[in-house]
Amino acid sequence: MDDGGDLTATVHKIMHGVRDESVDWASSVLDNPLACCSEIIGGTEETTTGVMRLRSLEAKGLLRYPVIAVNDSPTKRLFDNPIGTGQSALDGILRATGILLAGKRVVVAGYGQVGSGIAMRARGMGCEVIVVETSPVRALMAAMNGFRVTDMVEASEIGDLFITATGNINVIRAEHFERMKSGAILANAGHYDVEISKKDLERLAKSVERVSEYMTRYVMRDGRELYLLAEGRLINLVAAEGHPPEIMDLSFSLQALAVKFLLENKGQLERRVYTLPAEIDDLVARSKLETMGVKLEKLTDEQLRYLSEWSIGT
Repeated sequence: MDDGGDLTATVHKIMHGVRDESVDWASSVLDNPLACCSEIIGGTEETTTGVMRLRSLEAKGLLRYPVIAVNDSPTKRLFDNPIGTGQSALDGILRATGILLAGKRVVVAGYGQVGSGIAMRARGMGCEVIVVETSPVRALMAAMNGFRVTDMVEASEIGDLFITATGNINVIRAEHFERMKSGAILANAGHYDVEISKKDLERLAKSVERVSEYMTRYVMRDGRELYLLAEGRLINLVAAEGHPPEIMDLSFSLQALAVKFLLENKGQLERRVYTLPAEIDDLVARSKLETMGVKLEKLTDEQLRYLSEWSIGT
């Protein structure tokens, strides 16, 4: 089971004979890491970024075993990402800063499943939300959902709070820091600590001070002060407890069922990235609804025939 693709990358470096610092632990822990890795039946991946790396391995013909993209299952991406991260990211920011969100201009970089959830919840807290997006489809979606959409250069001049959620590197960098107003706050909810360029911040700052457990102040050469939260790492995990259990139970159920699926289909799956069958998603969703006391409507026999018969027409 993987979360972010690091374990999968490490295993594949071993299997492909790549030697670097990230795989040295394997030589010291395992007598024969290559033999151990070759016995892997399959894997699962929990995150959007991790799935991106898996698909890259698959596209290059380097994937050595089947992997279930748990992140792509509807009961993961439609709940864990927008609802879980949407809430826990703002929770982490509030714990780290104690600021009032109402009235703030919040710049959300990325309008995928995570960014859209953050944007929606920030708006619900009374924020003016500006979305920065590279995908024309997602940018259009954000605009039609009522958000202001622009590039980071323009957004950097007006934002009070910046939240990255892209899975990419250096989303906010030197040319953006140079335009920000004094007091701007920077937080990451996307991928590790690479989305906000700490190297650029340190290079542009005349002084750096840790002002609280989760907040570092960078004083620019012109006197402006920028505040980086949680050292640029995932704000919901560093400054808060991550997702509530009412969301994580969906993802964990999918992970367990994905492992069961791999075992039941051992030797029958190709070396590629798979999505779990829809019936597994339905099973998880139905189980969750039962715990919530929610009833489902049932189709009548007449309705089932209407949906399945091609000759009925409109």
